[in-house]
Amino acid sequence: MPAQDTSQLKEKIIQFIRTRGPSLPVHLSKEIDQSILFTSAFLSELLSEKKLKISHMKVGCTPVYFIPGQESKLEKFSEHIKNKENEAYNLLRNEKFLKDREQQPAIRVALREIKDFAIPFKKDDEIIWRYLTTPESEFQKEDVPKQEEVIQIKEEPKPEIKEIPQTQIPKSIIQEIRKQQEKEEIKQIEKPRIKIIEKPKEIHKKKPLKKIENSQKTNEKFFNKIKEYLSEKSIEISDIQSFSKTDLRLKVVKNQKEYLLIAYNKKRIVEKDFIDAYKKASEIDLPYIILSLGEPAKKMSQFIEAIKNLSGIEKVE
Repeated sequence: MPAQDTSQLKEKIIQFIRTRGPSLPVHLSKEIDQSILFTSAFLSELLSEKKLKISHMKVGCTPVYFIPGQESKLEKFSEHIKNKENEAYNLLRNEKFLKDREQQPAIRVALREIKDFAIPFKKDDEIIWRYLTTPESEFQKEDVPKQEEVIQIKEEPKPEIKEIPQTQIPKSIIQEIRKQQEKEEIKQIEKPRIKIIEKPKEIHKKKPLKKIENSQKTNEKFFNKIKEYLSEKSIEISDIQSFSKTDLRLKVVKNQKEYLLIAYNKKRIVEKDFIDAYKKASEIDLPYIILSLGEPAKKMSQFIEAIKNLSGIEKVE
């Protein structure tokens, strides 16, 4: 293919992405009427020339290509984020900012996986995650209460009251005023006093924060232990299915083949654990791997050995 044609095709790709926004290779190959193989080669060149950027997120098996400055338009592909990453994405999009240390271990891991949307920065040696379209300048460490307005009320001068000399007031009126004052004083004395007994406020017991923190640390320690083990075995985590204090389910890639990995946070696994793992793997049609913190029960180990070379079970009628 002539060099001029190559240049024109690359420009056509750029123009298409500029107009349509972030795109997949399959759409670009149709636009330039070339095979996926040739299109991928052009995209690779444009990446090396820094005319295009590539997403960390994958749609199916392929990333999304976009022009620098179009990062916010990746939101239209957010529907392809699955499982725990999707939960972390929605949480961050709604909250705008998340403090890393306050999140559950699984969410903390998921935030590190959605690199297109979760942007980390440090504030006072603390990791904060901000949503892609939210500027860092909007972050406030603590909610600052609004200052109350102080309204100064000018006291208006009181009108001067001129005292009337008693000599000018008739005695009959003075006597009547004194009688009224005496009556008012008697009423005040006779007025019954009502004692108000306030109902004691209910004391809400606070949740034991220390126990929750210890539980989260234990879960995180277990997760990190599994990650280290997989890293040593060159097994790649492709997806987090679920994460609890008892078990961890991951999609992993081993020797270019995908498996469902179930890791149990206990030293002894029993028959029920194997059956549960089998059911979960069958639901998504994947072979499965089981990890635990110890050896299976002796009977379970013998059973596994017994069926290793079993080719089938048939019923005789």
